[in-house]
Amino acid sequence: MNAEARGAGGGAAASDGGARGGRAAQLKHTGLRPGWTTGACATAATTAAYTALLTGDFPDPVTITLPKGQTPAFALAVEELTAGRSAATAGVVKDAGDDPDVTHGALVRSTVRRLPPGSGVVFRAGPGVGTVTLPGLPLEVGEPAVNPVPRRLMREHVERVAAEHGAPGDVEITVSVDHGEEIARSTWNGRLGILGGLSILGTTGVVVPYSCSAWIDSIRRGVDVARAAGLTHVAGCTGSTSERTVVAEYGLPDIALLDMGDFAGAVLKYVRRHPVDHLTICGGFAKLSKLAAGHLDLHSARSQVDKPFLADLARTGGADEDLASRIATANTGLEALRLCEAAGVPLGDLVASRARDEALTVLRGAPVAVDVICIDRAGAVVGRSGRSSVDGPT
Repeated sequence: MNAEARGAGGGAAASDGGARGGRAAQLKHTGLRPGWTTGACATAATTAAYTALLTGDFPDPVTITLPKGQTPAFALAVEELTAGRSAATAGVVKDAGDDPDVTHGALVRSTVRRLPPGSGVVFRAGPGVGTVTLPGLPLEVGEPAVNPVPRRLMREHVERVAAEHGAPGDVEITVSVDHGEEIARSTWNGRLGILGGLSILGTTGVVVPYSCSAWIDSIRRGVDVARAAGLTHVAGCTGSTSERTVVAEYGLPDIALLDMGDFAGAVLKYVRRHPVDHLTICGGFAKLSKLAAGHLDLHSARSQVDKPFLADLARTGGADEDLASRIATANTGLEALRLCEAAGVPLGDLVASRARDEALTVLRGAPVAVDVICIDRAGAVVGRSGRSSVDGPT
């Protein structure tokens, strides 16, 4: 899942305009259609609204310039201008392309009002856009959840429109997303302390289908929020079942839970640079057997359960050659685990311990103690490592 959705925010819709050829060529090899971030769409809506505030007319489509030079054109779905031109609102419907983004189709609006000269550009959260309530994010507590790059884009476009029409460029921008608070329940916003709606996200303006970069960014923000809250123990979990296991084991609060998914390497590399005292990694036995074998991306398309590796590991736990042979030819990792359980071979513990050792290798001596918990599909614990000391396994 795209973590513009997973991590916090959404976007709005757009026609492709002059960028159509470049985007098509960019992703020709994938056959997937890219889309636009919420930040790009909010910028387009702001540009149209401010233009209408100064001229009385909404440009439709409205063209903006993204950080990498693309110049997409966005069709407007909403045009509202108050009497006396005290405020103008424009809106677009998000097109996430072929990315599985929960905000695809959401209506993003921007309302622009004049402010006294010297006021600058002020951002407000309208309905469906969240407010930051916890430290650790790139925004101050109490600020609307409009991320730094979208803010910069909106300021730059306000300056351009102001310069074209001889206006001072002092405005209040209120960004809203229809049904944003409801959509945000499918994101990590609540855990990150963003309450009341979505975040307005995007660093390039373009949503690359099935991109993992936004998910990884959300993992990083989760670590930042936990550290800023003074937490010393966080858990990287592969899904909701493993989260429940960790909460039952350690009683960790929500903000200590990192929705790691398949990105074990992303968690470990970020924690290496931003240490916490204790990191627990919890997930399904098969996925964590991949980490034990040295894979940092646990997605099935990029790494597979290595049954011969499991057979070798089982030998270290007392498996005879007949059992090792059956493990090596097992249909699934779970079958290999069950074979070992029946024979009294602690394969779950062996996998957890090896996965912990691989995690410590990635951490490269960072002052982080690590333990690993393997679970089955029902959430039962099937393997544990000991908790390492800062110096290594114990």
